[in-house]
Amino acid sequence: MILKKKQQIALIVGSGVIGAYLSKLLIKNGIKIIVTSRKLKKYSVNYKKLKINNKVKFIKLNLLNKKKIKDAILKYKPNFIYYFAGQRSVSKSFKNPTDTYKANYLGAKNYLDVLKKEKTSIKFFKASSGYIFDGERKKITLKSKLIKPESPYTRSQIKAFNLIKKYRELGINCYSIIFFNIESPLSPINFIAKKICYLSKLIKEKKIDQIKVGNIESIRDFGWAPEMVHAVYLMKNLKPQDMLVGSGKAMSIRQLIYYAFNYRKLNYKNYIKVDKKLFRKIERNKIIGSMYQTFRLLKKWHWKPKIIGKKFVYKMCQNSY
Repeated sequence: MILKKKQQIALIVGSGVIGAYLSKLLIKNGIKIIVTSRKLKKYSVNYKKLKINNKVKFIKLNLLNKKKIKDAILKYKPNFIYYFAGQRSVSKSFKNPTDTYKANYLGAKNYLDVLKKEKTSIKFFKASSGYIFDGERKKITLKSKLIKPESPYTRSQIKAFNLIKKYRELGINCYSIIFFNIESPLSPINFIAKKICYLSKLIKEKKIDQIKVGNIESIRDFGWAPEMVHAVYLMKNLKPQDMLVGSGKAMSIRQLIYYAFNYRKLNYKNYIKVDKKLFRKIERNKIIGSMYQTFRLLKKWHWKPKIIGKKFVYKMCQNSY
């Protein structure tokens, strides 16, 4: 008699863009998905756009309620927990520092406390940010120095990053996924790649005639979300550790604008106005990740981003809602 293999379960905390794309990939690989959120209706939108809404179980769960977290874990018995809750915007974190701290740090700590108390072997993955490292002079690696926190966002993310290391030393199977600028057509309109691609479309349609921008010389590491979550999916095969997830390629905002307008067959110089009032008081010029170590870790599965630079911007433009 052949016993049927028990289906694996993933609990995804916070159902934003990355959680939605990862859910789609996990479902494709036969893993059952439970998505937790405080506001179910709001966050199911991404899942509807990816046409997986009816394949996911949504449950209402406050990440600050440790008892409810414990009840959910004991009820669903997940193999993996992906903690994607949290504030991703540096500027918005200044307006809501308390909520930023609770979502980026305290909620994760509550989950880890439950896992520790219940002595489970569940693998816990916490989304972190490349912005916590100093990368002005060279590409960021796991050996790069942590920056001195300049915002509630980086302060909470650094605290959470150190928390994961602490609980890992205590025997918890926990990982830090250090993302850079992960973008997709589902990204919020305030994310720069989505914003530029969408507004260039409005320019082409003659609905607007100009775009005001801030510092277009800043350089970032833009990653195509579906490719980035594939690295996250593969990470579950590794021992608990930290891993950088990005494209590893530099692109300035000026280049991003050039490619977006080139896709529309327009000269960006005729429509872009640099407004120094839009320059952020606290903004680093360059944040790029070194993917050498990540490529080495995922060599067995041949993971390397293919949608980068011009190709990345064109795909964003093709799907700019």
